Amino acid sequence: MKHKYDFLLEKAREAAKLAYCPYSKFHVGSAVFVDGEIYTGCNIENASYGLNNCSERTAIFKAVSDGHRKLEAIAVTCPDAGEDSPDQYKMPCGACRQVMSEFMDGDGIVLIDRVGEFKVSDLLPKPFKL
Repeated sequence: MKHKYDFLLEKAREAAKLAYCPYSKFHVGSAVFVDGEIYTGCNIENASYGLNNCSERTAIFKAVSDGHRKLEAIAVTCPDAGEDSPDQYKMPCGACRQVMSEFMDGDGIVLIDRVGEFKVSDLLPKPFKL
């Protein structure tokens, strides 16, 4: 089914090719849409695994560092997850879902390549808020 944010999936796929993932060999790419602009991100690994950064947060932080605070949509792709892989292998982690809830409204669009479309509130129904 065609979606108005399908162009974001293409940008996310391009971003995944730039991933720095020498340890996991698992490329992930994301693309955020806000105020007519697109911000992309890839996963960036580190030998100290706790210092890794997911593609979703990379893209979101790039947009936020340019002054954006309310993002409209994000697309995520995990091209190394096989076609027959469970959907769980393609979904954003909990930390990324929390960051999405900080910078996107509950009805913000999250497109997961080869899985479907969700609202932020679908992925994290009860986010931590201060």
